[in-house]
This record gives sequence, C-alpha cells and structure tokens, in this order.
Amino acid sequence: MWLASGRSGVPEALWLLLLLLLLAARGAAALEPLSVGLAIGVVSAFTGYLSYEDWYCRFAECCDAQRPLNVSALKLDLEEKLFGQHLAKEVILKALTGFKNNRNPKKPLTLSLHGWAGTGKNFVSQIVAENLHRRGLKSNFVHLYVSTLHFPHEQKIKLYQDQLQKWIRGNVSACASSVFIFDEMDKLHPGIIDAIKPFLDYYEQVDGVSYRRAIFIFLSNAGGDLITRTALDFWRAGRQREEIQLKDLETVLSVGVFNNKRSGLWHSGLIDRNLIDYFIPFLPLEYKHVQMCVRAELRARGAAVDEEVVTKVAQEMTFFPKDEKIYSDKGCKTVQSRLDFY
Repeated sequence: MWLASGRSGVPEALWLLLLLLLLAARGAAALEPLSVGLAIGVVSAFTGYLSYEDWYCRFAECCDAQRPLNVSALKLDLEEKLFGQHLAKEVILKALTGFKNNRNPKKPLTLSLHGWAGTGKNFVSQIVAENLHRRGLKSNFVHLYVSTLHFPHEQKIKLYQDQLQKWIRGNVSACASSVFIFDEMDKLHPGIIDAIKPFLDYYEQVDGVSYRRAIFIFLSNAGGDLITRTALDFWRAGRQREEIQLKDLETVLSVGVFNNKRSGLWHSGLIDRNLIDYFIPFLPLEYKHVQMCVRAELRARGAAVDEEVVTKVAQEMTFFPKDEKIYSDKGCKTVQSRLDFY
C-alpha cells in the first residue's frame, strides 16, 4: 500500500525507494552515472515525472548558472556583518546585482579589493561566495588561490601560468558561474595573473568555452597606503569617512597598483586593457569599528555581549598614526584570538 503523496504528487514510497537506491550506489564508492540512472529509471517507470538532473541535484551540488541572486539577502549580510566599509558595501551590491541580472554579460565580472589586513576583504569574499553558491567557500564551484601557497616560486612563472589557465578552463567548463578568488595578490609574482587575461576579455568564447558568467575577485594589501592617506585627509579636514566616494580613490588605486612592483598587478595587461571592472577600497578601521567586530564575534560564539569585554579588547589594539591614533593597525584581524583570553 502506497504512503501519502509528497508535494509533487509522487508517492512517498517511491521517494524512499530512490533514496535507498541512491545511498546504495553511493556506498559502492561514488554516485556513478549508471547506478544513478538505473535508480531513476526504476522510479521514473512508475511516475513518468523524475529526471536524472532533478534527482542527482537533491543529493549532490549542481551548478545552476541561471540561479538568481537574492539581493535582499546579500544586502542584509553586508549591512549586518561588514563594519566601516560603506564604499565596499555599495559597490559590491550594485556590481553583483547588475551582473547577475544581466542575461547576456559581455565579459566576466572582475573585482579588485584593496586595503590593509583586517579591514574585511576576505570576509566579503566569503559573503559573496555564500550568496552565489549555497556551500559558499566549500562549494565545488568556488575556487580560492593563495599566492604564497599555489604560486610560491618566482622561477616557475611559466608553469604557474599554464596551470592557472588549465584550472580555470576546466572549472568554467564544468560550471559557467564559477567564482575564482585570488588572495594575497600583493605577494603574487608579476606576470602570473596576466595568464588569465583572455578569460576576462570581451570574447564570446575562448577555445569553445564562454567565461562571461564567471566572477573573478582579487584581494590585495597593495594600495592600503593610498587609501589611508585619503581617509586621513578627510578626517583632518573635519569631514566624515562616509563622505569618501569611489571616485576619490578608484583612479588612484588603479594607477598605484599598476606602478607598484609588489602589487601582483604591476604593469598588468588586466589594468592596461581595462578588464578589472571595479577597484574597491577598504578603509582603515577606527576604534568604534573594532568594538563592532568584538560584539559580532561574541554573538557568533553564542555569548552575551559584555561591554566591559568589548572595551578591553578594543583598547588592547594598537592604533596609528602615532599622534592621532585613529586607525587600528590590524583592523579586526586579531579580535578572535584576543577574545580567547576572556
């Protein structure tokens, strides 16, 4: 006797049957296409409803290049989790919304995030990944490259360039909406990143593969001095940091990292060809922002927000410039470790 039908009208007994077959196939080593296909065929014979893709994607991560962006969720994440970065919030939200809503983008979206350590660059890349793919940084379609780990040797630049092209070509072939994050760009040997220039350009296809729905994100400390200088100029003029606009920094950043031999983008064709869509500055964090980070970390640990602890942790940070002591020299980078003492 059949159990009650599910939401799709398919009897629950059939759902259970397929689940058992799929688990048996997985236990054999992996979900082989033949095994899954056989399981689906059995139930499909009864229902006429199921498809391989429908069922496979219930048990394994699938690439959905057309998956819409939940703009409200992304906006809420940025507002609640990122502190002191009004420019980054605004630009990233607009850039991703426009790109994902465009059914026919002419090129991949390429973002270059700049600022001192602890200002939120890595945190933002995590937020972006989680809003684009359900498993976030653990997704099979989100790829993180760390310069000092994946490209450590200067004498192997040609090898790294070839590997990088193969990695990106293979991953985009598997999922058109793949996300590629390059961390520590300021430590990347100049020339390596130019290997991906063909993939970022305005080509419909490169060797039969379209890269137009992919997203590339660069994270770099390069330009942090330029950003701090601008922020200080505003502060000394009695102006609010929220008055700083993208136009005050974007051109300065692009020129600065292009001419900086330690930027990873030194004399890069990516800048020369205008293939980076946005240079996004992350401003140095003030005392009040460090306090916000401490409160957020306490909540994340399930602890009550103790303002005495918040004050103690924030006061343990060191601030610069030497006379004014406005900005945390490590941002919020050491908040987690310092909280372990309380």
